[in-house]
Amino acid sequence: MSGGQARETGEIFGPRMTLFADVLSVGVCTALASLPVVTLPAALSTACAVLRGTREDRPATAGRYLAVLRRRLRTGDIAAGVLTVAGVLLLWADLALARVGLPGAPLFAVVAAAIGACTAVVGLRACGRPESLTDWRAAVAGAARDCARDVGGSGLVLLALAAAVLCAWMLLPLAFLAPGPLALALTAVDVRMGDRAHAPEEPTAVRSGGGRRP
Repeated sequence: MSGGQARETGEIFGPRMTLFADVLSVGVCTALASLPVVTLPAALSTACAVLRGTREDRPATAGRYLAVLRRRLRTGDIAAGVLTVAGVLLLWADLALARVGLPGAPLFAVVAAAIGACTAVVGLRACGRPESLTDWRAAVAGAARDCARDVGGSGLVLLALAAAVLCAWMLLPLAFLAPGPLALALTAVDVRMGDRAHAPEEPTAVRSGGGRRP
């Protein structure tokens, strides 16, 4: 363990526990900022940006979250929220129609659910991208490319979303904490994708095993 991460004898709260507490506080702020509903994308995007700042030793505190959020909520953020609400209502209406026994309802429900899941993953990955702070179109375009190139990351996003929804469903107070871990997962998936893109490529001989041995 490095010196910066070492703990003194008897010390309980190390850097990881401090980050966990910060994630929970950011989650509470995100939940409160999302109460108007149309502010949900901006609130989640801000949480991801604040948590990403920990890589540069910037504090992931509630105060910094509110400071970043105050500089946002521009027209594009509200438009993203309106589109999100419209998409959720459309999906709900489609699934409701499928339940009334229309011809081909089972297949229609499966297709609608698949489209909804893909759209949700793209939207969530867009929130995790740094471009979402200033340009939602660029963030969504980048998220769509990431979904095509990183299927595993998209699966992790779906699992994180399912875990957040399950926690909120099991115990309602957890709904005010779940956005923090969800934002952390979205940020981690995006950082993972960026690190893979900038990783140096292995030599062809090493990858194929065809290099000569000494």
